[in-house]
Amino acid sequence: MKAVLCRSFAPIEELGIGVADEPEATAGTVLIDVHAAGVNFPDGLIVQGKYQTKPALPFVPGSELAGIVAVIGDGVTGFSPGDHVVAFSGTGGFAERVAVPAKQVFHLPAAADLTIAAGMLITYGTSYHALKDRASLKSGETLLVLGAAGGVGLAAIELGALMGARVIAAASTPDKLALAREYGAAETIDYSSEDLRERVKELTGGKGVDVAYDPVGGAMTLTAIKSLAWGGRHLIVGFASGDIPDIPANLLLLKSAASIGVLWGNSLRADPEHHAANIDDLIGWLMAGRIRPSIDAVFPLDRAGEALNHVMKRRARGKVILAVKSLEGDGR
Repeated sequence: MKAVLCRSFAPIEELGIGVADEPEATAGTVLIDVHAAGVNFPDGLIVQGKYQTKPALPFVPGSELAGIVAVIGDGVTGFSPGDHVVAFSGTGGFAERVAVPAKQVFHLPAAADLTIAAGMLITYGTSYHALKDRASLKSGETLLVLGAAGGVGLAAIELGALMGARVIAAASTPDKLALAREYGAAETIDYSSEDLRERVKELTGGKGVDVAYDPVGGAMTLTAIKSLAWGGRHLIVGFASGDIPDIPANLLLLKSAASIGVLWGNSLRADPEHHAANIDDLIGWLMAGRIRPSIDAVFPLDRAGEALNHVMKRRARGKVILAVKSLEGDGR
């Protein structure tokens, strides 16, 4: 089958398209014909050997996808060939077929757009888990979202507003902030030209924010923590800046605040039943039109390196998708 192959941990430009062995539906897994795959920041880190975990080489990158069930492995119940699904694969998604543990596969209505669905699982799953499970965000609280125009940032804005929070979006350009407003931000901060902490003070009457959603890291993390209200929660979602910050514990102590880690994939593996309920919520909202994932660009599979660089260089406003094959044929 055709797949993106990572033969060594190297610059993204060295990724290539090749022929990989077709996976099998082993016990406990579901074999999926991939229609489309989401492109995520961690995918770019993984192929360069810069992520927390390193797959055995060679491997096929790609951590989320949407497609149609082809074969079910022994012991799997609740799925049948022909079912439309989304899945968290960890790796293997940038290929025509992938085998995924059944607990990481979720039903989609047949009417769902598979291209859009391919880009929602990680961004919305992460943001919903962060806001609902980790921060216990309440209606009426104030939520600050950094990196607001990226995939997880836009999802956090949309879900925060849906959960009744007042959302302040922070990003680096006016057009990114305009998109954030479209997704439910009540106020915006351009941190390329405005002082983030001072603007948060102005917008909150000096109180600070109840929750800070931080996929950026670096110097922004310290500013976000300083911008928390009493009892505030700082969500560590990622380090898009490339810098993992040291967090001064005294800042948390002085505000009775918390800095909370959010790693959705590991949490999904640890508690699949809970996350299945979360994903049911998200798919229900998707089909009802209450959330609408923003697709910035769709690339063909053989331009996977270009798609990854589009994300890694922070050009994306919303999600980037790889189109793997159409529904009319299996493309193998």
